[in-house]
Amino acid sequence: MKPERWVASYADYLYSLAVMKTGDREAAQDLVQEVFLSAIRASDSFKGLSSEKTWLTAILNNKVIDFYRKKDVLKDAGDYLASTDTSFHTSFFEPESERHGHWRRDVAPKEWEEGPDTTMERKEFYEVLQHCISQMPLKLVPAFVAKYIEDQDSDKICKDLNLSPSNYWVMLHRAKLLVRSCLEKNWFVK
Repeated sequence: MKPERWVASYADYLYSLAVMKTGDREAAQDLVQEVFLSAIRASDSFKGLSSEKTWLTAILNNKVIDFYRKKDVLKDAGDYLASTDTSFHTSFFEPESERHGHWRRDVAPKEWEEGPDTTMERKEFYEVLQHCISQMPLKLVPAFVAKYIEDQDSDKICKDLNLSPSNYWVMLHRAKLLVRSCLEKNWFVK
């Protein structure tokens, strides 16, 4: 293990990951510094069962969870979901009096011109995705990032974020709609 090389080797990677997870560049800088400090303090416990990068990323993931807990972002998540249900639903779907449950024509998903596998490799796509995540209501970000960026297990996410399964799935549904809409406006549809 070579802590003196961590900043040069991993700072940019950890920073970009922290920005994507928090949507806050200043907080991301602080989190990366905290990761390095924590890693130095815990360097004796590093057994080499994973790479340094993987170990530092795991520390960052824990710091991000603490970041959201300290900000109390997910406090009253159920109340937030209930209070925004009607406005959110009418932003994407036809009113009950018309074709209830059907997409509004102006926001219905469109065919994407590029396959996502090709697009995912592009730096520009990640910048647009990061922008879309930063535009999302902050209460939706932790669950979305944990599920779709980090590919974490749903049960673990609910436990880590102290969310009920029903609130978790509603948050993911809303986040996916918002990200898709943003990507269509800023990346896929020309």
